Amino acid sequence: MLCQRMLTVFHCVRRCRFQRYRNVSTSWSPVGVAFNAKSWGKVDFFGKNVGLFGVPELSSPEGFQVVQENALKETEHLVEQACITPPGPQIVQIFDQLSDCLCRVADLADFIKVAHPDPLFREAAEMSCLTVGTMVEKLNTNIELCTSLKNLLNDKEAMDSLDPDTRRVAELFMFDFEISGIHLSEEKRKKVVNLNVQMLDLNNGFLLGTHLPNKIDKKVIPEHICHHFSIQKDYIHVNGLHADAPDDLVREAAYKIFLYPNPEMLHCLDQLLACRNELAQLVGYESFAHRALKGTMVKNPETVLYFLTKLSEKLAERTEKDFRMMEEMKKKVNPTNCELMPWDHSYYSGVVRAERFNIEPSIYSPFFSLGACMDGLNLLFTKLLGISLHVEQPEKGEVWCDDVRKLAVVDETEGLVGYIYCDFFHRPDKPHQDCHFTIRGGRLMENGEYQLPIVVLMLSLPHPTISSPTLLTPGMMENLFHEMGHAMHSMLGRTRYQHVTGTRCPTDFAEVPSILMEYFASDYRVVKQFARHYQTGEPLPQNMVSRLCDSKKVCAAADLQLQIFYSVLDQIYHRQHPLPKSTTEILKETQEKFYGLPYVQNTAWQLRFSHLVGYGAKYYSYLMSRAVASMVWKQCFVKDPFNRAVGERYRREMLAHGGGKVPMFMVEGMLQKKPSMDDLVDALVSDLDLNFETFFFDSK
Repeated sequence: MLCQRMLTVFHCVRRCRFQRYRNVSTSWSPVGVAFNAKSWGKVDFFGKNVGLFGVPELSSPEGFQVVQENALKETEHLVEQACITPPGPQIVQIFDQLSDCLCRVADLADFIKVAHPDPLFREAAEMSCLTVGTMVEKLNTNIELCTSLKNLLNDKEAMDSLDPDTRRVAELFMFDFEISGIHLSEEKRKKVVNLNVQMLDLNNGFLLGTHLPNKIDKKVIPEHICHHFSIQKDYIHVNGLHADAPDDLVREAAYKIFLYPNPEMLHCLDQLLACRNELAQLVGYESFAHRALKGTMVKNPETVLYFLTKLSEKLAERTEKDFRMMEEMKKKVNPTNCELMPWDHSYYSGVVRAERFNIEPSIYSPFFSLGACMDGLNLLFTKLLGISLHVEQPEKGEVWCDDVRKLAVVDETEGLVGYIYCDFFHRPDKPHQDCHFTIRGGRLMENGEYQLPIVVLMLSLPHPTISSPTLLTPGMMENLFHEMGHAMHSMLGRTRYQHVTGTRCPTDFAEVPSILMEYFASDYRVVKQFARHYQTGEPLPQNMVSRLCDSKKVCAAADLQLQIFYSVLDQIYHRQHPLPKSTTEILKETQEKFYGLPYVQNTAWQLRFSHLVGYGAKYYSYLMSRAVASMVWKQCFVKDPFNRAVGERYRREMLAHGGGKVPMFMVEGMLQKKPSMDDLVDALVSDLDLNFETFFFDSK
């Protein structure tokens, strides 16, 4: 999953001082050892503290105050400069410097506030985020600053002199101004600010509520299942769906209790949707969905609904078949109550999958040591993209935990192109969600040098033990490839402006490179290059990869249908306001039309749908990105996953531009044709075919 701040005008980056990377070996095996050994990468605690990511001031929590003050002073200077500069490309350059200046603090602080083990660092980073956020709000409503950009856009001669990249970035900056209401009267601008503040509070309140447990008198619950839940005095506390519990009654109880509607949360969601709609209409859009989808691959909610509806129609027979299989399995296990219900989906799809293929992760893990997987990534990137990964020893204070690994990313002709910090291992209070964080984006600097991108990949893998290295399940291995896809997007997005660098692009395109990496991770020709038993050196048998790939297709149509339901619901909520019915009534109707399993009375699943906050009107993005990635894989890489010519085209057409090019133009350049929505639907559906293999068998 891609984690990225959502500031409006000023997407941020920061500048760091870095040592020259050191070559370790042309072989990746020393790095494999590095990732598998407990002793690797210990920082020199007797050296000088260089500060987090090499920023000297950040050798202590107090340093955040210093760097933010320096950034704010530089911001004031750049704003003055922008307001007196005549129309021309230099205006866009100043705006980008302004964005870069703010993000020397903000992107880094956004990461540190969730990842640093020291609460003092986290608190200091949180305060910096708030300070910079306040400055961003002021800039978003700075009329004089906006006027300088508007003068450029209204000057035909000046605009004609701009190259396409500069023109697009100028238009993107203006778009960000407009959605902040800069063009409105003073009274309406104040209303926009107030709505944004209100939305921030509602977002935080809704997110918090999605995770809070529900409680019920323990006398209501059958005594024999009470031990599955937390018991506090006379109450059962349910903090999740217990979707994998083998006991049907446990899952049913958890579903009905955890999803029981909370009036305060229902009101919070109503207010949030109303605020979003009011804000969108205030700045000139028909709905929040229309505002959110401008600039994306699909462009408007009508196209999204066409895509989702068409996909649902194409999946109907497959989905029905999947649900029948689950129901038959439930009948075997529980003949007295065999009706398939929403709390059964996850569990019985897993049971069906296990019965058919018996995929036991522990059988695969010995072949997927972390070092071996990193070897595989390095080999793939070297062959496909001309990129290699080199271990570099971090200096004292540079990393936030001594098991963080630092990789220099090196192009075979260009040399060093960026850094990846690998925060891979579990620790207390660390977020468990796999994420990619941009710490600094790439850009062409005023002195002609290129500012190297810096990212962090965060996973939560088990630590190595005395007897074995870190061993990954197939799912962990796939997630590692996925997140490394984001990292390569950031490393190879060689944009002139950091405002559009790497993954700073529309949401429905941002996941394409990462999902594409999942196809490589499922291809035996790729997997056999690195998957070897950590003790015996035996390669992973080909039939095990085949079984793993085929197992993913079992009940996959039903899983896809569930995502369609979520995506359609998200669109309906954000298409109009006031809503014609309550959010729960809309949920019921949408579930019956786009899912296939019945709505359960007195439940309100939408109150647990946390993605409504971060992905409002954009939850469809993952399905769209997967469809594009599927087409790219099948048309470009399936014949030869190591094809260098195709890899260079992929790098040139899709990775290099970040958000600096219209996303569908990038897809068209890669596929050498413009795909229709029907093409994308067909690509997703064909992925479900058992006869379709993502790998080819060797003839040997």
